[in-house]
This record gives sequence, C-alpha cells and structure tokens, in this order.
Amino acid sequence: MKLQMRARLSGMMFLEYFIWGAWYVTLGTWLAGPLHFTGQQIGLAAGATSVGAILAPFFVGLVVDRFFATQKVLALLHVLGAALLFVASSQSSFTVFYSLILLYCFCFMPTLALTNSLAFRQMQDPKEEFGAIRVLGSGGWIVAGLLIGKLGLEATAMPMRLAALSSLVMGLYCLTLPSTPPLGSRTERVSVSSIFPHEAVALLKERSMLIFVIASFFICIPLQFYYAFTNLFLNQVGVQNAAGKMTGGQMSELFCMVLIPWFFRRLGVKYMLVAGMGAWVVRYLFFAYGNPTDGMWMLWGGILLHGICYDFFFVTGQIYIDQKADAGSRAAAQGLITFITYGLGMFVGSWLSGFVVDHYTLQEAQGAVTYQWKSIWLFSAIVSALVMLFFLFTFSEKQKRATLSSADEVELNSALPQ
Repeated sequence: MKLQMRARLSGMMFLEYFIWGAWYVTLGTWLAGPLHFTGQQIGLAAGATSVGAILAPFFVGLVVDRFFATQKVLALLHVLGAALLFVASSQSSFTVFYSLILLYCFCFMPTLALTNSLAFRQMQDPKEEFGAIRVLGSGGWIVAGLLIGKLGLEATAMPMRLAALSSLVMGLYCLTLPSTPPLGSRTERVSVSSIFPHEAVALLKERSMLIFVIASFFICIPLQFYYAFTNLFLNQVGVQNAAGKMTGGQMSELFCMVLIPWFFRRLGVKYMLVAGMGAWVVRYLFFAYGNPTDGMWMLWGGILLHGICYDFFFVTGQIYIDQKADAGSRAAAQGLITFITYGLGMFVGSWLSGFVVDHYTLQEAQGAVTYQWKSIWLFSAIVSALVMLFFLFTFSEKQKRATLSSADEVELNSALPQ
C-alpha cells in the first residue's frame, strides 16, 4: 500500500474513534451533574450504542453491500450524526435527549464496520497492513480523552459539541476517500438469513460454543457498569482529570494486544477467557475499595486492567470463533457474536446498571446526588464472578490446544482495541 493511501485511511480511523471517545466517556458525568438525570436514564443513554449495534448488521447488509458506495454512506451518516449530536447537547429533557442520542447511534454504530470494510477493500495484504492503520483509532480515542480531561470539560456539554464538530469534519473527509462501490447484487433477496446465515447460527448447536455465547452475553451486563458510570464515579470520589486518566485503559489495550499470542500459546482458549473475566472481578473490587489518596493505586489498577478485560476476553473470543467457523461463515459468525454481546448483552446491562445505581443513590442536603459506589461496584464484581465460575466449570474445549494461525493473526489485527 502506498504511503499516501495509508495516511488517508489512518486519518479516517483517527477521526472515527476520536468522535466516539469525545462524547461517550464523560456522558454520565454531564447527565448526572448539570442535567440531574437519574441512574436509569444515564444507563439507557449510554446503552443507546447497544441498540445501534443491534441494528447495524441489518443496515450494513441491506444498504451498503447492495446499493451505495461505502464512502458516500459514511459521509451521510457522519453529517447527520453531527447535527443530531449538536442538537442533543442543548437538551434538558430526557425524553428528547434520549430520542436524539438513539437516532445518533443508529447513524454512528454502522460506521464502525463500514470504516473497517472500506479499509480492507484498499489493501492487498490486510494481515500486514490493517493493524498499523487501525491503531490510529485507539490513538484518536486517547487524544480525545486527554484533551477533554486537560480542559476540564467533563461535566459540560462541550464534549458532545466537540464530537459533533469532529463528526462534521469526518463526513466531509469521507467524500475524499477512495471510491468503494457495493459488491452485492441489488436484485438479491434480503432476509435475516442473508445477514446471519444458517451456518453461523448452527455453531450454537455445539455445547462449547453455546456456553461461550451465553457467558459472553452475561459478561457484557456488568461491562456496561464500567462504560456508563466509571467517569462519574472517578469525578465524584475526587479524582482529578478523570477522563485523561481513563485513557490509560486504551493504552493498556495496546500493550496487552502484543502479549496475546504469547499467552494464547500457553493458556489456550479456556483460560485466556477465564483470565479476561477474572480481570473484571478484580477491577470492580479495586473500584469498590480504592480512593483518590492512599488507595489511588487501586483506582489506577482498575483502569489499567482494561487491557486484560477487553483483549483477553473479546479478542480471544474472536479468535475462538474464527477457529470454530468454516471459512465461508466466519464473517457472519463474528457479526452474530457482536449482535449478542455488544447489542443484546450491553442493552440489558444498560438497563440493569441504571437500576442498580438508582437503588444505591444518596440524596444530600443541598440537592446534590451521590451514590454508594462501594455497593455498586461490589454488585458488578459478584455478577462478573458468577459468570466466570459458570464458564470455568461448564466450558470444555476438547480440541487440541490452539496455536495462532495466519487467520488468527488477521483476526488479532482486525480486533485492535477501541
């Protein structure tokens, strides 16, 4: 790939994840502060991304694969998203705000797959080329967090407006990207089976795969506690520049990504997945008992464990699916597990996390709202531990311990962290 093309695709990835990192991380802090939204409302707002993830496979399969060029669809979705984010940033009614953010997620979540698809279409050897380009996405998320934390914007509407401006820039930028016309036939009949083929669904008939999918669904429920409420938690307990410190999670993802092949060869699928789920338990215990003075090391530990939490479970899981599925159904199988985890699992998690946070709400004298964070994080730790134990004692992979193949290397590169 020519250097010019590499730079153009890297810029696309940087903007894509800068947008997401700019508005999503600090959303709960803004909604709980100036807007005084409840825990359930915050959870639902953060969970709007999961609704977008549920619908994204259908949108991509119906529209982009058959009718329109990828770069044009990306441009339209980001321009529409910019308008929706900007209008949402000025709302004080939850109903109106949630409606707008839900519409925005319908626009944004499909773009995650579309940017990957566009990049792959321009590559001769994705195994060698994609990783170095996708890593700029993590860089965009990190830069957004550092910028917002440094400027002290976490409890304001400015992160959402910054994301709106970035989305507009991204929309215009997409029009400069290489032409990527649809590959599918316009006359081909569209159905659910064309998006989630029978071969992918049939994998669930195997006991080990079914247990893996069940565990993945349930582990995504406590996962939403982290995404929706960590920034609010850190700000309420007095951590300075919480958004900037939280970028340590993305930095640890990059580091752990390098370690995955080494651990994969020594631990195998089962214990890599157990390690990932166990890291969620330890993280929530750190949050439950940490504090910004002598217990700051525990808060840092909870943040930095994100690399193990994400990479050891989700990336290893993607490799496992790649090994189990036939070559012709691997993409569909990955889409199915994304639908179940980031879609259904995190949607349930967004509702439950809000309910639990509301249950442990404390109303202070001057109308300020705080939360019994220790109880909230212990609840998350218990749920994570139950899922881990269920998986540990029920999952059995009888095949010979896997080693990383060239296909696995492609999966590792394509799954670089968010």
